[in-house]
Amino acid sequence: MKVAFVTPELLSLVRRTNLAEIAEYLPRTLRREGADVRVFIPHAKEIDSGRLADVSHAGTVTVKDGEGTCKIDLIQGRLGEVPVILFDHPTWFRDRHPYGDDRGPYADNWRRYAIFSRAVLASFEVLEFKADVIHCMDWTSGLIPILHQLEHVQPNPKHWMARTGTYFAVHNPAMQGSFEREILPKIGVPHEYFRAIEGIEHGGKVNYLKAGAEFATIVGTHSPTQVDKVDELPAGTGLNDTMKRRKKELVGVMNGIDYRAWDPSTDPLLAQPFGSEDKDPTIGKKKCKAAVQQAMKLDNGPRTPLLAIIGRFDSDSGFEVLAEALTPMLERNIQLVMMGPGQPEILERMHTIEQTFSGRCRVIEGYNVNTAHVMLGGVDMLILPGHFHASNALCAIGMRYGVVPIAYAYSGLEDTIVDLETDTKNGTGFVFPHYESESLLDGIDAARSHYKDAGDWRDVVKKCLGLDFSWMETARNQLKAYRRVTRRVRSKK
Repeated sequence: MKVAFVTPELLSLVRRTNLAEIAEYLPRTLRREGADVRVFIPHAKEIDSGRLADVSHAGTVTVKDGEGTCKIDLIQGRLGEVPVILFDHPTWFRDRHPYGDDRGPYADNWRRYAIFSRAVLASFEVLEFKADVIHCMDWTSGLIPILHQLEHVQPNPKHWMARTGTYFAVHNPAMQGSFEREILPKIGVPHEYFRAIEGIEHGGKVNYLKAGAEFATIVGTHSPTQVDKVDELPAGTGLNDTMKRRKKELVGVMNGIDYRAWDPSTDPLLAQPFGSEDKDPTIGKKKCKAAVQQAMKLDNGPRTPLLAIIGRFDSDSGFEVLAEALTPMLERNIQLVMMGPGQPEILERMHTIEQTFSGRCRVIEGYNVNTAHVMLGGVDMLILPGHFHASNALCAIGMRYGVVPIAYAYSGLEDTIVDLETDTKNGTGFVFPHYESESLLDGIDAARSHYKDAGDWRDVVKKCLGLDFSWMETARNQLKAYRRVTRRVRSKK
């Protein structure tokens, strides 16, 4: 199986979102499972090609750019065992970040990623790489499926690229790549495709994420449960109508986590290691908790629930729900540690709450992976307030460290969390059914109630620790999805 893995981020080279982790660990594991996977990525400003081994200039492709053309250099190297192809252009990629800068998204992202999409498709001939599947990650590669059909399959159905299928992975539907319809002639897509049904129009604009979801051979999400329940999704919100129409071509593949990087039984950053093999892993967690309380200057309360929130503080991450719940949450008998980036006015507001609840609340600006290890080793619960999670990674990592999650019931974590309130035997966390602060507080209260029973809580922690979220399992399921792509391509011949 030959796979072209197209992504705007790669953990070892450039990271803006958790897409970077998926784009690095999944291809690596797929190669170990025997697939010939190569990563295709724009040469963003922060990428240092010196991090790659065996770097060489692999060629140049010339692609359409409006009424003109654009030349893109291909730089080839290796990241471990994974071949990486960087698409280099001084204006469109190397002088830019993946999506934008401090002022916001780049206004010409539509052009940058139209060029990139065509360059990826054109590169296969230069690289002599006959891909069976093109794996497209989110909106930045959303044009690849439709351009593949319009410019490669339809003009020459006997060419080998007509036997190539596309797999479009929707990880974060909040980021859609939405642009004014005036760009249509500039990106070379006929106006007839500017339609809501089986087209690239959404809300009166050209939508790159929708383009991928409409025209890919197979569409993927990270939630098998959401695929099964796609008919229950309300109409008119984002891509739900598209997903319903494409139900037969929709698959769910859960993401994994790196068990070598995240292992509480060997983690040197923890005050005391612990794991699923321990008779009572909460003993180790209690020592880690005391270390966190001391480091964060929180009151030393071994039986006071210690909760954590990790992630960007914005609306996409559920901050509007969280903000209303913070004060009543901290008026309960809990402690709270929050870590993540955010706008200055939001961080200022959070620091005000921190000062109001001195000894019970701590705010850490930005993200530090070592601090995340220490926090997850000691906290009891992890609040995941977002209305949609583009990956289950944070939740799965928390559970790997015996942290019990509290999340919105329809956030895409349905496959990761079993609600303890509805399934006391298999429950591994708590979900709140309504996307509002009162419902979130009800979920926290349910968790606090179980926490009061030490034996009950120990059993929940052990169940979390015993779950398997390895990348190996993800890779095997992903290969099954790729085989669906190739079967569907063959069935159309």
